[in-house]
Amino acid sequence: MKKYLIKILLYFIAAFFCLPMLLVVVGSLMGEDELALNLAAILSGNDGYAQWDLFPTQPSLQSYIKLLFDSPEYFNTFWNSLIMTVGTVIGQMLVGIPAAWALAQYDFKGKRILFFVYIVLMILPFQVLMLSEYIMLKSLNLLDTFFSIILPGMFSTFPVFIMHNFFSQLPKSILESARLDGAGEFKILIHIGIPCSMSGIFAAAILQFIEYWNIIEQPMMFIKEKSYWPMSLAIPNAKTENIGLALAASVLMMCPSILIFIFGKKYLEQGIAVTGLKE
Repeated sequence: MKKYLIKILLYFIAAFFCLPMLLVVVGSLMGEDELALNLAAILSGNDGYAQWDLFPTQPSLQSYIKLLFDSPEYFNTFWNSLIMTVGTVIGQMLVGIPAAWALAQYDFKGKRILFFVYIVLMILPFQVLMLSEYIMLKSLNLLDTFFSIILPGMFSTFPVFIMHNFFSQLPKSILESARLDGAGEFKILIHIGIPCSMSGIFAAAILQFIEYWNIIEQPMMFIKEKSYWPMSLAIPNAKTENIGLALAASVLMMCPSILIFIFGKKYLEQGIAVTGLKE
């Protein structure tokens, strides 16, 4: 009986946290008249509260049709988000995998201090580094470009931390056997390190994809040109007369993160558990 009560409680909590997402989907299916009626207090600036139904009285795909066939600016922001996110994640893998491997497998002077610096940088919020990043990007003439998001993101310490935990759990005997057989360090990384730690690499990539897909502070600081805005920045700046369009765009923006989470759930669980090979 206790087991079923815990399940019911967990389902209730999950439904509660999914409610905002459900309301966005419901709002995207409302017609303009119904949205105007529900949000009359906000749109008119009068006293009162907005109202929201759990189900639209007259479901309509009007907002989606307008978004897909008559709103090229939203497609532009979608591709901007895709370029920034995929470019950043690829850059993080190119930089993070060798860095995590070096910190996990090699002993060198100052290693502990360097790893401690990595941890400190990981817990620092963006606001602390914002000014220094802005000055650096301005000196490189990278403001108002995709590289203003991709370049700083490439050197994020969070994926290094996750992959380091996986690399450090690789059995030493396997690596020593490969070295005795004449394999070089790069070959060991490519043929042993990466294949045996794919769960950690995928977990880091998935988490960083979700983070940078929803990024808002960095574009707000580094990108003033609207043609380079990602969806995460364009949707909050939607005009009041385009609320239905903004809600439909919000649903479209949620889809990649949800799909990535569903297909990468196994890797995320393994990444959280930080499981590895054992002797």
